[in-house]
Amino acid sequence: MKTVDYPPEQISMSATETMRLGEKLGGFLAPGSVVALSGGLGAGKTCFTKGIALALGISDEITSPTYTIVREYEGAVPLRHIDAYRLSGEADFELIGGEELIDEDRVVVVEWPEKIARFLPQGTIFVDIEIYGKKRTIRIRQ
Repeated sequence: MKTVDYPPEQISMSATETMRLGEKLGGFLAPGSVVALSGGLGAGKTCFTKGIALALGISDEITSPTYTIVREYEGAVPLRHIDAYRLSGEADFELIGGEELIDEDRVVVVEWPEKIARFLPQGTIFVDIEIYGKKRTIRIRQ
């Protein structure tokens, strides 16, 4: 992964801005990158992922994998989008073969990463999205 030269805090006032901020981060990602997205329901995690997908050359519609747990997308760099919301914890992730889902052949985005924390590799990029009315504060840390 390239060095992420991304401001540690950004403000978004719309879904379009949230997507553009994801696209900006996506420009720094390479196969093997893992992005852990935290934030409440409706915070914009999937919207942020849509931006990452654009940067990776993915033209498919990006939808939340809440009910399927995992979605795969092909582009210049493939993307695996994992939503751990419905998992009861790390044991559930292990039962679905979670260890194999975080690999070096693609970018992996994980929503609700706190549920599968021990599976996140060193070097994971953590993105926290907080909602204040229509305003979202997006914080990035490694």
